[in-house]
Amino acid sequence: MVDITSAELEAAEKIFGERLDLAKRYVEHLATSGTERGLIGPREIPRLWSRHVLNCAVIESAIAMDSHVADVGSGAGLPGLCLAIARPDLELTLIEPLERRVIWLQEIVDDLGLDNVTIMRTRAELAVGLVDADVVTARAVSALSNLAGLTIPLLNGRGEVVAIKGRSAGEEIEKAKKVIRKLGGVETSVVVCGQELLEEPTTVVRIIVNKPGKSS
Repeated sequence: MVDITSAELEAAEKIFGERLDLAKRYVEHLATSGTERGLIGPREIPRLWSRHVLNCAVIESAIAMDSHVADVGSGAGLPGLCLAIARPDLELTLIEPLERRVIWLQEIVDDLGLDNVTIMRTRAELAVGLVDADVVTARAVSALSNLAGLTIPLLNGRGEVVAIKGRSAGEEIEKAKKVIRKLGGVETSVVVCGQELLEEPTTVVRIIVNKPGKSS
């Protein structure tokens, strides 16, 4: 079993509720087959709850009920699988180009019985037109100036990007503002999620997209 502190457990109980056991099983998969197959570094095992799963799961507070969420560069399911476990009302499409990661993700989805998850083996730019998302998420994929072009088109002109970022979020927004505007972003802000739950809250860049001609 992966160790979990009392503070982490309290946060996990509030986020995952009656699905906490699913979250625990997911963390065990990350610590075992996830590390064996190169999706998570072995040094990350002691920090799986704090740095990875809880860090990702708290962004659920920024996502509206019954949204279709596309997770770009899903990798080890961060944040896609965290959201699928925390929010059974959400429909998740995990977009991941690497076959070995897709195989692992499908194994975990099957084992946990997550019927709100679809996995697409493709690049984000090739998924445009195949996915009609309300929200697009991403973590550790690319700088925002490049990430905007990978995420915003998946919204088909209307919706939100919720990208997990670090302390340089403000600087990234400044560098990407022209690209974001060109793609239809009408409002970009830094949002902090999980202040009341986590020792280190999660910083998110939120981009509201509404291209001219698209109804809100």
